[in-house]
Amino acid sequence: MRKVLVAEDESAIREFIIINLRRGGYDVVEACDGAEALEKYESSSEPIDVAVLDVMMPNVDGFEVCRTLREKNSNIGIIMLTAKTQEMDKITGLMMGADDYVTKPFSPTELVARVDAIYRRVAMNGAPSPAPKDDDVIELGEFRLNIRNRTLAKAGRFIELTQVEFQLMEYFFLNPGAALSRTDILNKVWGDGYFGEEKIVDVNIRRLRMKIEDSPSAPRYLTTIWGIGYKWIV
Repeated sequence: MRKVLVAEDESAIREFIIINLRRGGYDVVEACDGAEALEKYESSSEPIDVAVLDVMMPNVDGFEVCRTLREKNSNIGIIMLTAKTQEMDKITGLMMGADDYVTKPFSPTELVARVDAIYRRVAMNGAPSPAPKDDDVIELGEFRLNIRNRTLAKAGRFIELTQVEFQLMEYFFLNPGAALSRTDILNKVWGDGYFGEEKIVDVNIRRLRMKIEDSPSAPRYLTTIWGIGYKWIV
């Protein structure tokens, strides 16, 4: 069963989300604040695949829930619900490990489509991995990316990635030295039907650099091509 945790303190919005996710075939666990969300996550009898978290919640806010869930599970999909005018909420949530954000007010079609896209990535990451073949492994310099097992190592040390971060690395490794536009990256990683903004690419690149670069502010590998996008330097 596809399981989604919904944490939203406004009951009308929470019920609206739950009704539409259930129509979309999801089993929904609901929480009215951040503390309850963490309790429901811990006590769930089955793994939770995706969490939909409002930013502004009493007791424990959505940022803290996001950070805690990401520490516990690198594969869980996380969507933040943000107010339209709160630009920093979007960036903060992504930097804390969220995969995506939805701006209020939102349509049920948009929300379910975002959850569907993230669930597909989560399910792909969680699938059993057969023994790797030679063409499942890409080595570029001191990096080794195993596409089949969905792992990344740098100089023999494994780096834990979220499913979005892994897809970014896979796209760059399959196109070394190519200048990839933000639109290219958005369509490849988030999907052609993605409703959001290109800035989600920039924030995830920043988060990825913090994991793979010796000096994230002066990247050696994942470089910016001004006015275009990004390039992986071989």
